[in-house]
Order: sequence, then C-alpha cells, then structure tokens
Amino acid sequence: MAAPVTVPPAATGLEILIPRQRIAARIEELGAAIARDFAGQSLLLVGILKGAAIFLADLARALPLDASFDFMAVSSYGRSSRSSGVVRLLKDLNEDIAGRNVLLVEDILDTGLTLAYLRGLLEDRSPQQLKIVALLDKVSRRQSPIRADYVGFEIPDRFVVGYGLDYQERYRNLADIRILPDPSGK
Repeated sequence: MAAPVTVPPAATGLEILIPRQRIAARIEELGAAIARDFAGQSLLLVGILKGAAIFLADLARALPLDASFDFMAVSSYGRSSRSSGVVRLLKDLNEDIAGRNVLLVEDILDTGLTLAYLRGLLEDRSPQQLKIVALLDKVSRRQSPIRADYVGFEIPDRFVVGYGLDYQERYRNLADIRILPDPSGK
C-alpha cells in the first residue's frame, strides 16, 4: 500500500489547479506523442533548470527511446513573481548538439521571451531537429511569438507553484500544481 501523501503546512491552503493524477496521465500522453515523432531515433532532452527537472525526469520515464539528458539554466525572474524581460544564461550545455535531435523541456511557457532566446541560441548550434515541450502554457501572457510543439496544459494567467515551479525557491516539491495568490499583492 502506498504511503499517504503529505503536503507542507505552508501549501495546505493553496488551491489545486492540476492534480498529480492528471499530470501523470498527461505526461504519459506526451511521451507517446514524442515517441511516435522520434520513433527509432535518439533524443537529447535539454531541461531548463530548476523548474523543469521534475517534469524532465517523469517525461524521460514515459519515453521508450534512446534518450540522454543535458541541462541549461537561465534567469528572467530573479526573486520576483514577474519576468524582468531580460534573459540571462547561467549554465550552458555540456554536450555538442550539432546533428542531434533535441527536445527542449520547459516547465512553463509564459511570456515566451525565455524560450525564444533559448530556441535561437540552440538553433545556431545546428541540431538535426529542435522541438519544444512545455508542461504548462500561459498563452494570455505571450509577448514573443513562440509555440511549443508539445504542451501539457494550457492554464489561465495565475501564478502557479508545485511540480518544480516555485516562488522564491519554495513549493517546488508539491506534487500538484497549485495557485499561489498573487505574491506581488496586485
């Protein structure tokens, strides 16, 4: 029998937007779609730290492909709840991606500024294919015309935490995606 799931006391009052069971089911569906598109090929999963780490791990287990991992880290939020609009590369890839199939794995597609920056950076390195998967898509906030090739869930313009997403490094460990009342007080 599975152990009961505990929720940190600070998160008990946060409304669940997407429960863990729906997340798990959707990741299985995404894995099947990606496996069809890359059947018989190897794939490099590039996770965007820190938020996409949990999503990447679960997605990788849903992929019946020859897959390897690498990670990048960028910053556009700092310790704020709003994007600054300036993307800074904090950690680059360890692997050469020239001629490889690359799947950029992101937790949330929001303004699109970060993913547009990363897509341009990676396309300049001549991958065979470059595709994007985002667990969450906040279309209403888009500032850059970018779309993910695979999307888990489209969500409203609410600040969300859990399943890798954070506010000031808190809440990443929640198994559900929850709504955090606007931390900026607006």
